[in-house]
Amino acid sequence: MSTDTPVKPESTVGGRLKNFIIVIVAIALSVSLFLGLRTQTNSVSLTQLDQASTPLEVAVSNNKPSLVEFYADWCTVCQKMAPAMAQLKQQYADKLNFVMLNVDNTKWLPEMLKYRVDGIPHFVFLGKQGEGVAETIGDIPLAVMSSNLEALIAGSALPYAQASGQVSKFSAPVSAVGGPDDPRSHGSQVVN
Repeated sequence: MSTDTPVKPESTVGGRLKNFIIVIVAIALSVSLFLGLRTQTNSVSLTQLDQASTPLEVAVSNNKPSLVEFYADWCTVCQKMAPAMAQLKQQYADKLNFVMLNVDNTKWLPEMLKYRVDGIPHFVFLGKQGEGVAETIGDIPLAVMSSNLEALIAGSALPYAQASGQVSKFSAPVSAVGGPDDPRSHGSQVVN
């Protein structure tokens, strides 16, 4: 003999109401997820910025100042800054070249070595003749980048950049000492 009591089935109206609520919630979540993903895909990607950028060869020869960005598609900071960079490009495109160089492309290795790129995003500000004026690295706020670009266009010092500037040429005077105590005399101390 069994001591189990039979389970009462739910009423059909209550079960249908519960299923209906689950379906409505699932539809609402699906619609919100779809709309949320759709709004995110409308933002600017690094690939789009790269395709719309000025080639480096043109930028250094067209007598306009340039902003060169070293980036990578996998760089989360670069991705985060992409909408701001697109906004700046739209605002300053007629006065300034925007150049995008992907660090994963070995074609840009000479430029990476020249500007000592060891972190991304790495921004290089070039003057009208293609000469390096200043550099910044990392996540730069829109207002700070805008101030730097305004100064670059005006030809003045960038307010928020680590300037590399020009250096003085230095050559150490070299003179032969030639004395017997000079270690560079290679064997002159040996007496026969």
